[in-house]
Amino acid sequence: MIIVENKVGGLSPEALGRFVLRARRAVRLAGTVNILLTGDAEMRSLNLRFRKKNKTTDVLSFPSDSLATPSGKRACAGEIAISSEVARRNAAKLGHSAAVEVKILALHGILHLTGFDHERDNGEMSRKEANLRRLLSLPSSLTERGQPQQRTSEKLRGRLRSNKGRRTA
Repeated sequence: MIIVENKVGGLSPEALGRFVLRARRAVRLAGTVNILLTGDAEMRSLNLRFRKKNKTTDVLSFPSDSLATPSGKRACAGEIAISSEVARRNAAKLGHSAAVEVKILALHGILHLTGFDHERDNGEMSRKEANLRRLLSLPSSLTERGQPQQRTSEKLRGRLRSNKGRRTA
């Protein structure tokens, strides 16, 4: 499910959904990934609520702790919140579109859902992200740019459910 609260030019919910599917397959992540594309105020609120940091951030990942289905697959791998405003600012600084920046942030979040943690893995996530970025035709990855990235273990599930009436893909 893709929830768009704050649109990004050149990126429809359907296009983002297709990219997320490609990225999930590339990292072999089972289960769906829900994405919330929102603004700085909401990201600040989520960051404060889940990480006790009163500042906006670019992307937050919420791995699912759901049990496997009878076939052994997780129904939902997790959820990712992305600030479209941070994406726009980063894109302007780095010379690519905000749509591309959202994809970079989504890929970064997906890697966190698979268990990678660049703050503790001695560059393993950065190497994986660089390889996937090339495979998915994206410019510099988040870890390659040296930007701090956040991870949290709690979920957006309630937030996503409360937004079901909004535009989704």
